[in-house]
Amino acid sequence: MEIGYHTVRNKIISAAAVVAIFTILAQIGGFAKELTVAAWFGTGDALDAFLIALLVPTFIVNVLAGSISASFLPTFIRVYRNRGLAGAQKFLSGVITGFLFFGLILSVILIVFTPLYLPALCSGFSPEKLKLAQMILYALVPIILLKGLSTICAGVLNALDNFTLPAILPILGSLSSIFFILTVGASLGIYAFVIGTILGFGLEAFFIGGAIIKRNFSLRPHLIRLDPELRIIIGQFLPMIAGSIIMGGTEIIDKGMAAALISGSVAALNYGNKIIAAVLTLATTAIGTAVLPYFARMVAEKEWKNIRRTIKFYLGIIFAVGIPAAILIFAFSDSIVNIIFQRGSFTTDDTAIVSPVQAYFACQIPFYVGGIVVVRLISALRANHILMWGAAINLVVNIGFNILFIHYLGLKGIALSTSFVYLISFLFLAYFANRLIIQEERM
Repeated sequence: MEIGYHTVRNKIISAAAVVAIFTILAQIGGFAKELTVAAWFGTGDALDAFLIALLVPTFIVNVLAGSISASFLPTFIRVYRNRGLAGAQKFLSGVITGFLFFGLILSVILIVFTPLYLPALCSGFSPEKLKLAQMILYALVPIILLKGLSTICAGVLNALDNFTLPAILPILGSLSSIFFILTVGASLGIYAFVIGTILGFGLEAFFIGGAIIKRNFSLRPHLIRLDPELRIIIGQFLPMIAGSIIMGGTEIIDKGMAAALISGSVAALNYGNKIIAAVLTLATTAIGTAVLPYFARMVAEKEWKNIRRTIKFYLGIIFAVGIPAAILIFAFSDSIVNIIFQRGSFTTDDTAIVSPVQAYFACQIPFYVGGIVVVRLISALRANHILMWGAAINLVVNIGFNILFIHYLGLKGIALSTSFVYLISFLFLAYFANRLIIQEERM
């Protein structure tokens, strides 16, 4: 067991390092995109409209693709190891078919009911600004299927110990957006950003799909019998999707509440979270992506001692690095925003608004990253119902703290509320993950 533990730990570290390196490259592209967007659009109405419009299809992508990926990966690993390529292909085809079915239905619903839900999200928007958000949303609907397929394919590659390509491909979206903003931004305005975004998602889907095909898998959807493995997926997917809907609702609520404040608040909230999101994406993509396949394998082999030691090891690292990182960003938030964003249409006044938002967002870093590792363990244990209840608690806490902190702190109160949400979420998930392991050990 001692040798097994160190072997697994070294493999996770190696996989996390690979993902981290290529995620950093993708993040560099993302920073370049944000600098371009800040210089061209600042915190103006056009960017507000784009961010609200992007929020809705992104929410659906996270609900569908993220839930499917987290639900099917542990079972996919079992099927691939026990039945080989043919069994795994059949299983994958069933998952893709299910995703396309629900994705198309939700895309149609998204378009048809836009006049009903969008005004509620844009309560502070003028009629012209609301109309712009509606037109952008219609244009962005295709990213639901494109990003969803990319996420499923990325999960398959991770299960096959290929972490490099899924980590680097998101840079295509950034490069595409930069290209269109710089070349046709003067004539098309915010729609240049829209075109670049859609093309970026399309390129990511094309290349990661090609990588799956080279592994002798097919992406062709195919109706198959509902076998026991797919029944397991459905059993895990339903609570996972419910949890994703609830948890994704917190971001919608945050930006909806920001939209009700002064003009530019949605953009300011978005900028305030950019650096933090980059740190979180790097950490969670590297660690979270690497640990899930290995957690799934250890659960399959019932290596509970190794699981305990692995989770303690990585949580120790996360808090040892995450707490100082949060303190540094909080202390130097004004300088960070000034250096990175303040140019072109992004003024000194914008920096004064964004800086405290970023500082309060930074407080979530150790708890968010630690929570992701625990979430991966719970998914590997196929206990996604716990994630659903955790998400419900997060939503209630988020609304309550938003109302409280906005009253006293304004826009930056939303950021502080988010940090409290992830603190409570981490404690909740860690407690129930430990209970699950104890239960499994006794069986």
